Amino acid sequence: MERVALVCAASKGLGRASAEALARDGITVAICSRGGPALQEAEAAIRAAGGNVIAIEADLRRPDDVAHAVETTVRTFGGLDILVTNTGGPPSGPFMSLDEAAWADAIDSLLLSVVRLCRAAVPHMRARGGGRIINVTSISVKQPIAGLVLSNSLRAAVTGLAKTLAAELAPDRILVNCVAPGYTRTDRVVELANQAAARERIEPAEVERRTMAQIPLGRMGQPDEFAAVVAFLASPAASYVSGVTIPVDGGWTRGLV
Repeated sequence: MERVALVCAASKGLGRASAEALARDGITVAICSRGGPALQEAEAAIRAAGGNVIAIEADLRRPDDVAHAVETTVRTFGGLDILVTNTGGPPSGPFMSLDEAAWADAIDSLLLSVVRLCRAAVPHMRARGGGRIINVTSISVKQPIAGLVLSNSLRAAVTGLAKTLAAELAPDRILVNCVAPGYTRTDRVVELANQAAARERIEPAEVERRTMAQIPLGRMGQPDEFAAVVAFLASPAASYVSGVTIPVDGGWTRGLV
């Protein structure tokens, strides 16, 4: 039986790299994002490399779009075995600069999207005799990052959800894990560096230099390095791994757990 994955926010960055890694492993992939040329380009690239893929336009802040993404995947490929939840990052800024509307939007995007995706996907995984849920979170769940209060708060909530689901869904042979990216060369990291530079009135290059000085490996990660960990968690080799968060951060986090 061919294995089927739905990878969210997969038009670029970590989502696209994860979809490409899964496709290289022979997994059929549905990719979703809010649409546009980047989504079509990602679909074409995966297909050109020999992957079986479909692109689905969906805004994961909208419950109907979440249902549409899961239902389209199942209708097209006959089932769902792997769910990779992922969304773009929320606005940065100190606590008092963010109003209630910003919090509500971030809750829909970062937390409720995962809740809705899991609720929609789990029945299909049960029907297949098991599955994998892999949540893309952030190193902020291990070590909060200044200026990212929305991400610090809501990625941690996703981690708590994942830990709970790992226990609840274990009898169904559904494994639930998180992968926490560190500073990786994506558009999001460039955006955050530019915002920090503007606040501090310094050059973005200085922000990058300061960031890399905190990483023991002395460099930012590449999306394909992150994607390799997602592919591992989706693989038979990870059959006894559930309820964990794996940082992919070059050693940036200093905590023991």
